[in-house]
Amino acid sequence: MKLNPHIFREYDIRGVIGEDLTEDTVHWLGLAFGTYLRERGISKATVGWDCRPSSEGFANAMGAGLRETGVDTIFIGVVPTPILYFSMFHLGVDGAVMVTGSHNPNEYNGFKLCAHKQALFGEQIRMVRAISDREEFAKGQGKTTTSDIISAYIDRVVSDARMGGRPLKVVVDAGNGTGGVVAVPLYEKLGVQVIPLFCEMDGTFPNHHPDPTVPKNLDALRKRVVEVGADVGLAFDGDADRLGVVTEKGEIIFGDMILLLLSLALLQEEKGAKIVSEVKCSQVLFDEIAKAGGVPIMWKVGHSLIKAKMAEEDALLGGEMSGHIFFRHRWYGFDDAIYTGSRFLEVLSCTTEPLSEIVRKLPRKVSTPEIRVNCPDDIKFEVVSRLVGLFRAEGNEVVTVDGARVKFKDGWGLVRASNTQPVLVFRFEADNEEALSRIQGFMMEKAKEAQKEIQGEF
Repeated sequence: MKLNPHIFREYDIRGVIGEDLTEDTVHWLGLAFGTYLRERGISKATVGWDCRPSSEGFANAMGAGLRETGVDTIFIGVVPTPILYFSMFHLGVDGAVMVTGSHNPNEYNGFKLCAHKQALFGEQIRMVRAISDREEFAKGQGKTTTSDIISAYIDRVVSDARMGGRPLKVVVDAGNGTGGVVAVPLYEKLGVQVIPLFCEMDGTFPNHHPDPTVPKNLDALRKRVVEVGADVGLAFDGDADRLGVVTEKGEIIFGDMILLLLSLALLQEEKGAKIVSEVKCSQVLFDEIAKAGGVPIMWKVGHSLIKAKMAEEDALLGGEMSGHIFFRHRWYGFDDAIYTGSRFLEVLSCTTEPLSEIVRKLPRKVSTPEIRVNCPDDIKFEVVSRLVGLFRAEGNEVVTVDGARVKFKDGWGLVRASNTQPVLVFRFEADNEEALSRIQGFMMEKAKEAQKEIQGEF
């Protein structure tokens, strides 16, 4: 059986239900992944799934494929992705599969694969594809068991919590994904008053799409927080590995500033801690971490890449604009919006200041959202390469860990090739609107010229 090659993405496997993904193709994928695990000496894996209508059937098909390659499967039921990651540590298992469409539209589903307690990405996923194409699978007879992991997860977080004395009220918007059924009882056990919003699981997502990085998806949360006089609002994506936050006034806090607030609290306890984030983040994040005695590390975009860099650097915290936050301080280093929410509540419980006032005291810059411009896959990296040379020739400092982040006296601009689409991704930040407009205009014009130049050479 030949699987659609386009389902094999940089960080996961993902496709359209009924077209790319059927129970037959998922069973085949289970054979390929089971063989990948067996080749690495792994013979046991946990399997969890989200609340999309197709997910349980796909989990059963995946489990059947794994068992036929000799991998024992432990089914942990409908869970958020972070609880699947937790299951590997709690049960002492090295392999895992999460069946989830995450924040993608309803017609999609997908798989996050883990080996040696790490999520597969890049070349590792391509190896699974190669095994599938080769059609030579390991053989065996794995066993099936089940395990209730949610109560163990809640107990683990609560036992380690360090809440302060301030009583808190939080609105939790789970977007009808899997996060609410875990986060609500967990936060209540921490002594917090919880107002649930869309916490009933419904994989058709009837109220809003579960992606907290899109501001309109936070409209209901912002309104509810103000209505009930809550101290904070927390939002999860569909499988609860990404976090959104709003203040008591309903103001959105973006991913880099969520990370900064958590970093400043961490650095009061762990001076000199290394903290990893990506090239799209505000310069304020990196400057303020350094000012507070931390070591900021700017790295490539992609949650798996950030996790790998954190392990390499022995960093205690990491995060992305997208709301993936990774704690290795008192936790396991995987992206976990529910746990990150508990740490955010810890920070708030130890202060008397409203969240909006804490945010107001941070240095202010003006910035753009991500700007995506079409650029063919076969030239997008060459365009960025030429721009690096051009900007350096003009005397600018250029950070090249992922694309070109160009420093100017009053701001910076980023251009990078997307890992997953035929586009160039831009972001700009500056001291004021005038500088922002100038930097954006200059860099985007140079990129357009470079793309035309390269296309003219073919």
